[in-house]
Amino acid sequence: MATRTLRKALVAMATAAVMTTTVLTTTAAADAGASHPGHPATQEALEAHVRTGIPGVLGQVRDADGTWNGSAGVADRDTGRKRLPEDRFRAGSITKAFTSVVLLQLEAEGKLRLDDSIERLLPGVVHGNGNDGRGITLRQLLNHTSGLYEYLDDDFFKRIGTTDWPEHRYDTFKPADLVATAVAHPPKFRPGTDWSYSNTNYVLAGMVIEKVTGASYESEVERRIVRPLGMRATSLPGTSSQIPGPHGRAYSDLGGGPGAKIWDTTELNSSWIWSAGEIISTVGDLNRFYGALLGGELLPKKQQQELLTAVPAKEAGEGEAYGLGLFRTTLPCGGYIWEHGGSVNGSLSVAASSPDGRHTAVFNANGDWGDADLETVVKAEFCAAKQPVRR
Repeated sequence: MATRTLRKALVAMATAAVMTTTVLTTTAAADAGASHPGHPATQEALEAHVRTGIPGVLGQVRDADGTWNGSAGVADRDTGRKRLPEDRFRAGSITKAFTSVVLLQLEAEGKLRLDDSIERLLPGVVHGNGNDGRGITLRQLLNHTSGLYEYLDDDFFKRIGTTDWPEHRYDTFKPADLVATAVAHPPKFRPGTDWSYSNTNYVLAGMVIEKVTGASYESEVERRIVRPLGMRATSLPGTSSQIPGPHGRAYSDLGGGPGAKIWDTTELNSSWIWSAGEIISTVGDLNRFYGALLGGELLPKKQQQELLTAVPAKEAGEGEAYGLGLFRTTLPCGGYIWEHGGSVNGSLSVAASSPDGRHTAVFNANGDWGDADLETVVKAEFCAAKQPVRR
């Protein structure tokens, strides 16, 4: 089990092993190891990650010129198979935007309000040690201003995410137990007075979805988002440890540092992160989701405005702000994008979009050690001068 906090900053841990680099405009081109024109700055950023030591990175960009697929390195260290656009991977905290969309749709249907207290929605769940659900709203969960303790920072989860991971990779955790771990600690601050990323918030949000709808979190995401958008390669595994469909391997040093053993972490039970980070998807499906989300296809105007109302998120970096499941990131070249990273042992991802949803990009690394940063790939894509797409 990975217990590295799924903060955007941790997406910075993506790097890769020195292997043949390819731009996957077609599978044949990938097999030949050929490099073609199109998004050269982005491709170079992918290759730079590979040179630092992680097996492989994968990306897809969609803009006015079409779809571009790029990769570097390998999907499998044993076979040397290249990374392919159809490969599925654990998307981690990119899941949070899916959770927010479901709750905003429920608000549009009149089934809840963002300013409802957590005590009203989940009576007695957030209580004790200075925690009081009466003073925390659903909005504060979604924008990380609740002050609730990050349960992944608890010593138990730190251990089973690193040294004890092999023993616990198939363990099942109930959402209520994750929240109980969090409220065993005092809050970091009074609700609404500061910002701090906490997966506890989104586990509670998933519990709200189930309480209000009477259905499972997974079924609501599938019914409201996955199926309507035709995201056929996206799944919510629940307690299953498998990645369905075509996929490469995921690799982790389990936080061991230079020289540590590298583990194959492809199979794991993601119930430890549930509605805060369980989704399995592809670069294509996540680009479709981000395009639809920022393009206004999933929410009424009022809820879209709520989604994109951001609060300062200085803990994540200067110029960062957080909406409801999305970071608003100021670009060094001017302007801003909406994005979110995701980290699960052996899989680091980031999805990003222009404000209008017309330029989207998704990247994934299949290793989690080193000091490279997938944000460098994002900035290369959105800040590079004209990057022609090979058709």
